[in-house]
Amino acid sequence: MGPARVEALVAESLAGMDDGELYLEYSQSESLALDDGRIKSASFDTSQGFGLRAVADEAAGYAHASELSEAAIRRAAATVRAVASGYSGVMAAGPVGTNRSLYTEDNPLGLVDLAVKTRLLAEIDAYARSRDARVRQVMASLSGVWQAVQIIRSDGRRVADIRPLVRLNVAIVVGEDDRMETGSAGAGGRVAYERYLDPQHWKTQVDEALRQALVNLGAVPGAGGRDDRRSRARVAGGDAA
Repeated sequence: MGPARVEALVAESLAGMDDGELYLEYSQSESLALDDGRIKSASFDTSQGFGLRAVADEAAGYAHASELSEAAIRRAAATVRAVASGYSGVMAAGPVGTNRSLYTEDNPLGLVDLAVKTRLLAEIDAYARSRDARVRQVMASLSGVWQAVQIIRSDGRRVADIRPLVRLNVAIVVGEDDRMETGSAGAGGRVAYERYLDPQHWKTQVDEALRQALVNLGAVPGAGGRDDRRSRARVAGGDAA
């Protein structure tokens, strides 16, 4: 797509509107999940698309597509123009940018090999089982997203952002005799994978998931016949999940 032609198309589509913009997005995502010492699932996905929004008085028009082309945007423009219906307004001023860098722009998906991510999940499983003999099952997942977005206003102004996101989740099942209980913990942020490859960070999630599971396992029936987990959790130093 030619940048100048797209800007002209957006200006034409939003002429006479009170507000609106063209939103462009490209995204990559991946996910790995381990269950009982084995990789249960692994996925990778790439998606892209756009959304065109127009606001005229109290009416709003919106069209979107996964095809990124001038022809697709032109078809979307014909759809959102229907809300104008003879209305003529003045485009509102766009949001003011801060130019503040809040997180890295690096793509976490390509910075760490798949083998390293797989090994991390295996280490989580081994560590959890080494902490307590009552651990029956360990489930851990690692996911990452890299998203690039750009917004084009009718006056040609462009605002862009790159958004990485990484998340680690751990769930542990413990058992004693015929009773089994579960605890879970997780963490994430707009950072690279390196943060959660650090044992100091991932062990914290495992320890918390195990703590919750053991608190639940030690809960006793309350006056109403149900497990009084919350009371026992307070004794253990926190609320059970």
